[in-house]
Amino acid sequence: MTAGRVPDRDTCVLRNLVDRHAAATPDKPFAVTPEGATITYAGLRARVRAMAGALQRLGVAQGDHVLVWLPNGLDGLVTWFAINYAGAVYVPINTAYRGGILEHVVRNSGARLMIAHGQLAGRLAEIATAALTRVVVAAGDRPALPGLEVLGAEALAGDGAVADLDRPVEPWDTQSIIYTSGTTGPSKGVLSSYAHLHAMGTSLAADREGRSFIGPDDRFMVNLPMFHVGGTAPTYAMLVAGGSIALLEAFDTASFWRTVEATQTTVVILLGVMASFLVKEPVRPGERQTPLRNAIVIPFAAEGITFRERFGVTTRTLFNMSEVSCPLIADENPTVVATCGKPRRGVQLRLVDAHDVEVAQGEIGELVIRTDQPWALNHGYNGNPEATASAWRNGWFHTGDAFRVDGDGNYFFVDRFKDAIRRRGENVSSFEVELEVCAHPAVREAAAVAVPSEFGEDEILVALSLAEGHTLDPADLIAFLRPRMAHFMVPRYVRILDDLPKTPTRKVEKYLVRQSGITPDTWDREKAGIAVRREKLSG
Repeated sequence: MTAGRVPDRDTCVLRNLVDRHAAATPDKPFAVTPEGATITYAGLRARVRAMAGALQRLGVAQGDHVLVWLPNGLDGLVTWFAINYAGAVYVPINTAYRGGILEHVVRNSGARLMIAHGQLAGRLAEIATAALTRVVVAAGDRPALPGLEVLGAEALAGDGAVADLDRPVEPWDTQSIIYTSGTTGPSKGVLSSYAHLHAMGTSLAADREGRSFIGPDDRFMVNLPMFHVGGTAPTYAMLVAGGSIALLEAFDTASFWRTVEATQTTVVILLGVMASFLVKEPVRPGERQTPLRNAIVIPFAAEGITFRERFGVTTRTLFNMSEVSCPLIADENPTVVATCGKPRRGVQLRLVDAHDVEVAQGEIGELVIRTDQPWALNHGYNGNPEATASAWRNGWFHTGDAFRVDGDGNYFFVDRFKDAIRRRGENVSSFEVELEVCAHPAVREAAAVAVPSEFGEDEILVALSLAEGHTLDPADLIAFLRPRMAHFMVPRYVRILDDLPKTPTRKVEKYLVRQSGITPDTWDREKAGIAVRREKLSG
């Protein structure tokens, strides 16, 4: 892609891509499921056009917002594509939402039509539904929803006739509104263009110079939800490449390798603790004989290196969020733990202070971004001009993430600024504490948060869950951590849980850990008589 240019419609816009691949490779699979279902490019186009025509007859016009509340699956995939094919905007909802956050998203979307699973749609009876007037239940039983017209799946059937659009869909048109996880505040609706999703998907599957490591013969496992860029970006990457996806409802450790084999998956994203879960599974005979060739491990903890060595798979890592397009990419098979990589071609990055002044090398600053290609980043937050202006101030997109860069140009995520911990006059990265805690063989996952100290500032609490078959004495964990981290980073409190609270995208909901605070079952290092102090230097 030439700097300053956007991709053309035929290589960027979903409607054009579906038509082009269906004509060129009609019998080639685009999506397969572990259960054995397959949809070819020609079959995809036929189903998408049938639903797009039905949506038009339901009153959906070009540019309208359409809410989608479905789990991962072929129905959800076709629904997304049909909305875009009709020139409308895809607005997926987190399947865990209910109550206040659901009401917020429905209101913010401004949508009049929702396509939902019946079991989820029943939650609408508990909230004010704003502009929403009609719900199509694509699967499951139809709930009674006073004040809303509720239709069955037959309303989405059609003969493939699609009315002409008012104008061609352009790369800069809004393709989707993806809502942020909302772990630190109300979810914001990220406005994403076709050019943005194209940039995200193609960068996800490329090196820093833009050379793709996937092709038409690759199959990307989509095990993250379609209401998240973890699900939409790889799907779009394969649509652009003319490849295929293995579509799963969710990641599952126990069945992961069987699913890789059954679906002939060649590429996967392992987000959060997925890689840790897999490397802590018992060794299996022949586990290196697998079709999987590339694993994108985010974040890149020590388990990323172990994963490569154990399974013989090329590992990669990068930094991304809903608003950007993979601005940081590491070289293949990275060896620097916790790296996010270096800037990819076409992006400019700075680390800045609260006044947007660049910080010195080695200091921590907020990552801000801009790109050579127009529309390769988000174009704001839906219905939230204040958040848009704040994020885009001074001509740069502000990520809200604290980073540092080393002398070799490697960027390291330090923390969300809202998750930072201040202890004994030192700033502590919760992310770096979690990396070291998770290095213990008994620990499956961990979340470090600040809790109040009787002396002011913060104390550090680590909530963790254990790997299968392991037990852990918190005192042994402290002994493990002391030689691995600065004294002020060693947690005072340890709480062991069966599982940490998470969003459906497997992000730990730290605010819930923080709200729970010091519970009766929390272990206190100081009450146990274990003091951790600065090492005295002789001389």
